[in-house]
Amino acid sequence: MKIGILKESAGENRVAMLPDSVKSLAALKVSVLVEKGAGAAASVPDTLYEEAGAAVASRADVIKQADLLTMVNGPSESEIGKLGKGKVLVAGVNPLTNHDLVKKYAEAGITLFSLDVIPRTTRAQAMDILSSQATVAGYKAVLDAAGRLPGFLPMFMSAAGTIKPSKVLVLGAGVAGLQAIATARKLGAVVEAFDVRSAVKEEVQSLGAKFVEVEGAVDDASAGGYAVEQSEDFQKRQKQMVHEHCVKADVVICTAQIPGRKAPVLVTKESVEAMGPGSVVIDLAASTGGNCELTKNGEVVVVHGVTIVGESNYPSTMPRDASQMFGKNMLNFLKLVIGEEGAMNLNWEDELVTGTLVTHEGEVKHDRVKEIMNK
Repeated sequence: MKIGILKESAGENRVAMLPDSVKSLAALKVSVLVEKGAGAAASVPDTLYEEAGAAVASRADVIKQADLLTMVNGPSESEIGKLGKGKVLVAGVNPLTNHDLVKKYAEAGITLFSLDVIPRTTRAQAMDILSSQATVAGYKAVLDAAGRLPGFLPMFMSAAGTIKPSKVLVLGAGVAGLQAIATARKLGAVVEAFDVRSAVKEEVQSLGAKFVEVEGAVDDASAGGYAVEQSEDFQKRQKQMVHEHCVKADVVICTAQIPGRKAPVLVTKESVEAMGPGSVVIDLAASTGGNCELTKNGEVVVVHGVTIVGESNYPSTMPRDASQMFGKNMLNFLKLVIGEEGAMNLNWEDELVTGTLVTHEGEVKHDRVKEIMNK
């Protein structure tokens, strides 16, 4: 089997796999084709791929010759039809919200595996691109906020006086939120965190942050650890609680998202207006509407002296290590579909293979994606 690594579209600096993953694939008796310049934005020259055993070729040749293609985000909509009927693609295309894109893959006869919908099981952790990339996002969000603040994050005591530590509020204690908490604490900030899931309280506190809790939240075990929509009464009390803590914060890191749905608005216009001048809001949920009412995806806006950063792709700003993590996830998944002597083996008996499959033989196969698309 030949596996192809394609270059991402402009604006995305990551690459699906680095040379070390190519070496691992070679050990599985798989040959690898890499599009020329695929790793350039991640500071990985073609020569390193060649040294790892891959062949470097044009995009057209990689698409034509490879049995299975790998990407971070998948090709542009206009290119989907050019992949060829029956081609296998493994990427992360966010099929729970990109319904038109899913239809195009189905119509083109592409067998699409999207790693961002892989089942949330212990066995799948090594293939979970959402978690690995959220780790990068949480870390970089705090560094970005620190660079935009008009002051320090930690306390400073010197002959020039004492500087109080900045206060950081993290909304959502998933992987990105927990990494943001850990990074902010390491940098010396005073950190508070809010999440509707009481189960994360202990994790938040173990990192040295205060857990902001609103009683009466609904937890859904079937949600796989994600947050779920809450009652109107809870949302009202939540809004007031978040407002009270926002106005005291120097930095607010927003990470709360619900798969397949618009991100919940937690930071209102009124909250922003009540925050101190120079405060910073980093909204990682910008691409799904944002946790802040005033967020604009892909933009930095200043409202009443508060800087609001709508950034959903921090991993692209740390492409080398983000690609390293993504590539390891990719490699672990590919091992499930590589059979003896390097042949392709789409094992439909494996729950991780079927649970990640989105389209195949002209049809949408993923149950959750179909359910949302049919609503």
